[in-house]
Amino acid sequence: MAETIRNGISADLLADATWRKSTYSGATGNCVEVATMTDGSIAVRNSRDPHGPALIYTQQEIAAFLAGAKDGEFDDVVA
Repeated sequence: MAETIRNGISADLLADATWRKSTYSGATGNCVEVATMTDGSIAVRNSRDPHGPALIYTQQEIAAFLAGAKDGEFDDVVA
């Protein structure tokens, strides 16, 4: 049996989070959700595990990741 690896803060502890999915999200729910926190940080969680862990990033970290994704830096990462 594969070991489950979890990191981040429990999404249940982020009471001020208003989660949203991408409009590209399919009906199967295989996507991530994001929420902008009151301090401006960005929380990210797996939509299939809404009570599981959430990762918290600064706006600068999210901007750097999105720029890299748009530039194709992660095209070698395939599911």
